[in-house]
Amino acid sequence: MRLAMSGELVFVADRQGERLDSFLARASGISRAQIQHRIAQGAVLVDGALEKPSYKLSIGAKVLLAVTQAKALDVTPEEIALDIIYQDKDFAIINKAQGMVVHPAPGNPHGTLVNALLFALDDLSGIGGVLRPGIVHRLDKMTSGLLVVAKNDYAHGALAAQFKAQTVCREYLALVEGNVKEDSGVVDAPIGRHPVLRKRMAVVKSGRSALTHWNVLERLGQFTLIEASLKTGRTHQIRVHAEYMHHPVAGDTVYGSAKPKLGLSGQALHAYRLSLTHPRTGEEMSFFAPLPRYFIEALRQAGWSGIPVWERTEGAKNRDR
Repeated sequence: MRLAMSGELVFVADRQGERLDSFLARASGISRAQIQHRIAQGAVLVDGALEKPSYKLSIGAKVLLAVTQAKALDVTPEEIALDIIYQDKDFAIINKAQGMVVHPAPGNPHGTLVNALLFALDDLSGIGGVLRPGIVHRLDKMTSGLLVVAKNDYAHGALAAQFKAQTVCREYLALVEGNVKEDSGVVDAPIGRHPVLRKRMAVVKSGRSALTHWNVLERLGQFTLIEASLKTGRTHQIRVHAEYMHHPVAGDTVYGSAKPKLGLSGQALHAYRLSLTHPRTGEEMSFFAPLPRYFIEALRQAGWSGIPVWERTEGAKNRDR
């Protein structure tokens, strides 16, 4: 059960003896590591008292998570063009361009999605901290497509919980190398840090569970256009699973060919459909982002010249309310 308050979120324990950090991570959708950090900062109270992450809760205990709005001045707002598909008082849907980094980090202090959001939107949630205000989930720099951004802490917690519960539907289009013979399939293979190349991910036995459903949309000789949907959201999941299938994503120089093909400057991977439940109204909503120019040009170079059947019907519409 959740009670909304200004500047804080309150959760009511529903399992006897559950660890404080485990419960709050489950209830809020925030990672357990982040919750432990917030507890260490004194931002969590159990029935008005500070407790350790290992504290065992009683049913009915009220757990308060203090939240603060991110300070815009700590990250510079920048007037950068954004494709805002939808927004209301709780969240926004952004169609991110290929090449845009989601949030500031060493080597990328400016020109990120966060810099653009601070300029374009009036409000952003503070749960992600100063460097990641509003960021509920991420896309790789060279992956284009749909992202949901939270505009307040209540929406952030509710949306993050949906991602954690795997109820958000994320569908991607990927142009992969080679001729994929099967029409559809599922890759169920755990993903973790590469044992040698630490900047890469890989399918490893000790990794976290990762599930990718895929089906073929177009065969283009040396390349295949597939649709992939995610149940889990591991780092580089589609790219790693595509490599595992021996059909790496075209243009992916990390998991595929060392030299990009088809004139690509990054992987041909586009998050084109996103479906979720509105965090406040409970309405089921679905959003769509058409293929960007870089992807269409790569398809043409691969030999495609037909009607884009993967766009379902002409004029697929996003919610406009």
